[in-house]
Amino acid sequence: MKRYLGITLLGAALVAGPAQARDSYDHVRFGVDVPYEPMEYRTPEGELTGFDIDLGNALCDEMGITCEWVEQQWDGIIPGLMARNYDAIMSSMTINEERRAQVLFSDAYFTPPSAWFGPADSDIDLPSEETLEGKTLGVQRGTLQDSYATDFYGDVATIRRYPTADDMLLDMESGRLDLMFVNYPVGKTTLLDSERGDYRVVGEMIREPYKYFGDGIAIAFRPRDEALAERFNEALATLKENGTYDEIHDRYFTD
Repeated sequence: MKRYLGITLLGAALVAGPAQARDSYDHVRFGVDVPYEPMEYRTPEGELTGFDIDLGNALCDEMGITCEWVEQQWDGIIPGLMARNYDAIMSSMTINEERRAQVLFSDAYFTPPSAWFGPADSDIDLPSEETLEGKTLGVQRGTLQDSYATDFYGDVATIRRYPTADDMLLDMESGRLDLMFVNYPVGKTTLLDSERGDYRVVGEMIREPYKYFGDGIAIAFRPRDEALAERFNEALATLKENGTYDEIHDRYFTD
């Protein structure tokens, strides 16, 4: 049997059964929002790949189980977990207090900063209420970047929310956005390292306030699945000890 099953497109929601802890772990379904390069995206050949995907597959391999990836747009990803459409979320979800009230997190496996990105010739050097007044800012709907931009700049700028990162990138390329606010690795891969245009980071890397940026990104489980979460924590610790984590990390991040 192949270790990694093919991608399952999320159709009609499954009827949720009684809330109960998982009692077997031979197969785990991950909810994932695609595309979000370099975290999760498809190659030109259609293969699902990325840091989250490779690490999730390695974790399942270490545990001796199979894993399946179920696509779900971000704004419905926690409801999909609660509806038992998948067993866990591994899609660059940041740990914060609001989400802790809904899901059980594994140990953090990555802590990326967020950053503003704009055209290289942008007249904005340091984002502030004054410099962003009247500007149009792009974020992915329902993300921590959405919350941050809305709370800090929603009164002075137009916040344009997108269902996917690709939709946001298209509007950036066409000039309909002044800036976009995303995880730094995503902006670096999709803008700075690509041939999509001439772009730069605007301002400093952003890691605070804690309310928004939390403790890094982790796998999210239903609250009762403590045993499943602990098995993933143990597998993650093993991958960090034996060098597998570093090897996967270095495939996607160079700084």
